[in-house]
Amino acid sequence: ETFFFIYRYLATGQSLASLHYSFLIGKSTASLIIRETCVALWDVLESAIMSQPTTAEWMDIADVFMHTCHFPNCVGAIDGKHIRVLKPIRSGSHFSNYKKYFSVVLLAVSDANYCFRYIDVGAYGSSSDSAVFAHSLFDRLLSSNSLELPAPQILPGTTYPAMPYVFVADEAFALGGNMMRPFSSRGLTTERRVFNYRLTRARRVVECAFGILANKWRFLHAPIPLKIDTAIKAVKAACVLHNFVRQRDGFNFEDTLSHTLGPTHFTVVRGTAYGAHVRDHFARYFMSPEGELPWQMEAIEM
Repeated sequence: ETFFFIYRYLATGQSLASLHYSFLIGKSTASLIIRETCVALWDVLESAIMSQPTTAEWMDIADVFMHTCHFPNCVGAIDGKHIRVLKPIRSGSHFSNYKKYFSVVLLAVSDANYCFRYIDVGAYGSSSDSAVFAHSLFDRLLSSNSLELPAPQILPGTTYPAMPYVFVADEAFALGGNMMRPFSSRGLTTERRVFNYRLTRARRVVECAFGILANKWRFLHAPIPLKIDTAIKAVKAACVLHNFVRQRDGFNFEDTLSHTLGPTHFTVVRGTAYGAHVRDHFARYFMSPEGELPWQMEAIEM
């Protein structure tokens, strides 16, 4: 019965009052069941289906990105979304975001099969993507070369130079050797517009992953009526259940960008000179005979 209770809540977003009458349990008991079950789901599934990939697994992820998104040496797409919550007591404006509702931030790294490879939940809704990322474990692992990413590899059809494996993100994230973001929209050349198009094609997989998550686990469609720590545990449980269902049911599905999770805001952050060099090389490669797509010029004119 506990399974049906937690599934009913996560999948439908029924209120605790409604569950109270459906299952004949008290509201405080319902909240306790949600908390303990979500903790158990995370503890059991996280190590099995959301553990840090090995070097070989990163290479497999890159192969799928190349096959489906035509972006070589890409191992993940990063983005953040606002998860609506009720205002915690005595929290001031910490959880109030730029859209004027209360939220926590879900920062996620997705592969090209719309599975989450890393999540960070619980940052204040007032925080920008760059601030959340800078204080995350993932940033520390990336900065210290502890992610076991594959060694740099030459791009398909070329012989030099070897390029690092990268994550793709939007303007909220700082440019780096392993982090690609779009060129500024001001004064774009054709080469840079093509790069932005190719990066966006790869980055949209994390948007699709958020869409699948929100439409499968519909408690995310409204403010979560739980204490903030319980709400965070429920979101983490939904993310591992998302991966579990994706791996069990397979990956054939129509992309969905329709969801109610709010985009996070961003502040201007500086990148590194090496990151700019890597991005420029990708941009040149996408314009070369070895790296171009037949429809890319038509796409950027639309």
